Amino acid sequence: MYPFTDGSYAPKNGWYVAAFCHEVGEELLSRWILNQPVVLYRKADGTAVAVQGRCPHRHFPLGASRRVGDAIQCAYHGITFDAAGACTFVPSQEKIPGVYSIKAYPLVERGLWAWIWPGDPALADESLVPDMGDIGYSLPGYHARALFYHHVEGRYQLLNDNLLDLSHLGYLHHSSIGTPDDAATPETREANNRFIRSRRIMRNTLRPAVVDWQTDFAGPIDRVSGMDFHFPGFHAGIADVLVAQGHARAGELLRSNRVWHAVTPAGRTTTNYFFAMASPDPKALDEAESYLKPVIEEDIFATVEIEKIISTLDELPPELMLKSDGTAVMGRRALQRMMDAERQ
Repeated sequence: MYPFTDGSYAPKNGWYVAAFCHEVGEELLSRWILNQPVVLYRKADGTAVAVQGRCPHRHFPLGASRRVGDAIQCAYHGITFDAAGACTFVPSQEKIPGVYSIKAYPLVERGLWAWIWPGDPALADESLVPDMGDIGYSLPGYHARALFYHHVEGRYQLLNDNLLDLSHLGYLHHSSIGTPDDAATPETREANNRFIRSRRIMRNTLRPAVVDWQTDFAGPIDRVSGMDFHFPGFHAGIADVLVAQGHARAGELLRSNRVWHAVTPAGRTTTNYFFAMASPDPKALDEAESYLKPVIEEDIFATVEIEKIISTLDELPPELMLKSDGTAVMGRRALQRMMDAERQ
């Protein structure tokens, strides 16, 4: 499935964000992940769990059911499953069939996020969860906050492509966070088998509108912009603004943010999208929440509109690629390798 080979749309063996930690509580939380219904909740001891969200009896949604202690009781016929997925009660009979169970997913909490492994649980290595230091979550003096969750009517790779090609900032987000230099400035890249890193350093550059309310410095600026893509669906971004070289205060940090985009396939053409941010100034996060809301909505708009076209055309023509697509192509190839390995 575009842009991957036939039958491919997302890797299964990898850690995805299932929810922000604060979303997971005593109430049952329903979420579709890789075309499967999932239910998340916390047990009485505070442990977050994730289980299959479909009763195997009549396929009733367990997310629309009820808690009975640490178990879920299907609201249709009362069949009950514990937090490990085992069936513990069938009201209509004493003997519980051995086949009656639901899948329990590996789930770990790191930083702001609850991470789920949708694939083979035997391969769920917690060391593969993105390191909180590597993504900038544990920077001294920075305050992190979960800001937005959206269910997006577009396939997951469209949002990955968006985040892997920041040349769009100066055009899709020209009135807020970007300038034409986001496309005109060459990027440097670094990659291994777990992530792709991209950076642009813009010297003596134009001021995006977002800078004007974040600093009272009116002189020339330098910008550092980039994104790290941690496979298969987590993007950690950097956005620093400094006094430009040649100025008496050259190199002084005027503004510094870390942003995190988690992109988790819901279905084949729908996505769970999580956005969070960190700043040394908690008040800046209050302002950013309202300022960035329309920015995130612009990315969602682009994703949805592209999905409408590619899912409707009788035949999808090949893309005409540009130099700026290099990072996105690297990301696509890395994910395709993961999916190919799963098939083997």
